[in-house]
Amino acid sequence: MANIPDQPVVNLILAPSGRDAQIAASLLEEAGVSGQAVADLPSLLRQLDEVTGFVVVTEEALRSADLKPLSEWIKQQPSWSDMPFIVLTQRGGGPERNPAAARLSEVLGNVSFLERPFHATTFISVAHTAMRGRRRQYEARARMEALREGERQLQTALEAGSLGAWELALGSRILTTSTMCRAIFGRGQDDPFTYEHLLSSIYPDDFQRMQGALAATIETGVDFAIECRTLWPDGSIRWVELRAQLYRNRAGEAVKMVGVSADITERRNTQAQQQKMNEVLEERVAARTAELEAAHAAVLAEVAQRERAEEQLRQSQKLEAIGKLTGGVAHDFNNLLMAVLGNLELLRKAVAGNERMLRLVDGALQGARRGASLTQRLLAFARRQDLQVKPVDLRKLVMDMEDLLRRSVGQMIVLDRELPDNLPPVLADPNQVELALLNLAVNARDAMPEGGSLKIALAANLLKEGSADLAAGHYVTLSVTDSGTGMNAETLAKAVEPFFSTKELGRGTGLGLSMIHGLALQLGGRFTLRSTPGAGTTAELWIPVANGTAAEVEEKERPIGIASNTASKRVLLVDDDVLIAMSSADMLLDLGHEVVEAHSGAEALELLGSGEQFDLLITDFSMPGMNGVELARVARQLHPGLPVLMATGYADLPSDAQIDAVRLGKPFTQHQLATEISNALQG
Repeated sequence: MANIPDQPVVNLILAPSGRDAQIAASLLEEAGVSGQAVADLPSLLRQLDEVTGFVVVTEEALRSADLKPLSEWIKQQPSWSDMPFIVLTQRGGGPERNPAAARLSEVLGNVSFLERPFHATTFISVAHTAMRGRRRQYEARARMEALREGERQLQTALEAGSLGAWELALGSRILTTSTMCRAIFGRGQDDPFTYEHLLSSIYPDDFQRMQGALAATIETGVDFAIECRTLWPDGSIRWVELRAQLYRNRAGEAVKMVGVSADITERRNTQAQQQKMNEVLEERVAARTAELEAAHAAVLAEVAQRERAEEQLRQSQKLEAIGKLTGGVAHDFNNLLMAVLGNLELLRKAVAGNERMLRLVDGALQGARRGASLTQRLLAFARRQDLQVKPVDLRKLVMDMEDLLRRSVGQMIVLDRELPDNLPPVLADPNQVELALLNLAVNARDAMPEGGSLKIALAANLLKEGSADLAAGHYVTLSVTDSGTGMNAETLAKAVEPFFSTKELGRGTGLGLSMIHGLALQLGGRFTLRSTPGAGTTAELWIPVANGTAAEVEEKERPIGIASNTASKRVLLVDDDVLIAMSSADMLLDLGHEVVEAHSGAEALELLGSGEQFDLLITDFSMPGMNGVELARVARQLHPGLPVLMATGYADLPSDAQIDAVRLGKPFTQHQLATEISNALQG
């Protein structure tokens, strides 16, 4: 009760004689209200201000004093303020017993008289009443300030938007306008501008429309809104927009309209110009359409081809968006599987000899590996799988898979091949191409439940002109054609979307074609499907031709022998994911290494800069603040030649993320971790 916003209230006490000031201050303090004594009237005047709650003063302190300064101060109060005074008297406050009270009432205004001797509760009650009144004054001040601020903001908004404000009293037809409003009608600030002036300035052809809109607003209460022309005093014609709302009194009678006006001449001129341009354009379009209609049918085909290209582009963009979402989810899931697989591997070692526990752990490992396989398919669709790309002889690859393909499709399907000699090698990951071919063969088998024929063909193609989804160049096309049930247009459009499947529940994940689509794009090729209901399906995987022969690259990429074991090393392990860091650290400790953990790039650099020595830095790539590549670069500045092992779930790091480091794909096993540590230490 004793405070106003942002500052404390000060209650002043002027009682220079006896113990009145001390008693009043003590009573106020007991009531939770502060009181400050002043020595005389000049001191009181110096301390009076807006934070004064009320004033307690004895009658004798004012009896012989010059009250003119105090009276002037009271008169100069802001409109919201009416300072409360509590006057302690000997004869009450009535004029019949205390004629001087009437004089004090005139001077002080808001005054309460309290006759002495008084009871403490009476004094506190009067003080509380005065404080409540003062608080209401502060609330009034806050509302007035808010109102002024609102008016200021409104005026600023109107000026910023070049809007004029106006108000029309419907009974008296008195029009009140702002300076901007007058300017919009071509009038100066001091020019007369009444409601009659406004009506006379409306362009004659627009007058009835304006009057009709005004009448509709008054009758129904609908907002007034109209665009009309006005005649300025200089004879020029301008466009103006008028908008307003209707205000009614408590009886429901329409009393006034309050609105804004804006000069829209430039906008209307622009619209007129645009309309003319549109008319010209429409004429040209009509003429061109007539030419096209009169032309040969190379034209209708061109339009159809363009529509197909646009549809392919939309489909490509749709799949791209789905791929980004899918890849992000798969990457995060890979991180979770990293912790699960790592801990399960270590747990399997710990329960060696316990058959029941081994069976449970193996079951969990099998489920986690199936999850990892699922994420690999998702990453394949999103083009984030880790590919081992090299020149591949597709003819040899298909021939080597013949037995597997025949066993996979069964005896009811006739397998036919068309594999020409002397095909150039393609740049691909052979394992992924084998998996893609096997998926296509199994899909074809499922589309021929009563048996049929399956043809696998290879062909060299030269694409002279690139398209939206495939660059110009040399390709080898791997095609798989079946004589099965085929697909309609709706199914064909969704076929490569992840998790879409026409098979019954439990017979497929719906990721096979999605994976092949992602593989093709990641290799820089294309995956297409052609199908007709009842006439089978043809799937084509376009793969770019490689430079050099498969034999030459195989010789260049012959693997270097890897040490079977590595001596104990001191390893700095950096990963912002605590679960993955814990799992990786346990695997390293189990391999016999000493591990120091850090959970950010900054924390790792602090350890490296402290003088501690490490034999190897293992860091995650994707970390907030500083990624693994940035960390490795700074670490090499502190410790040149420090081996770095980069763990990541991404297939391709950003173009600016190139650094000399051994890469470890997530999720990884303890054996893979040991192998790549050996590679990193061997340089």
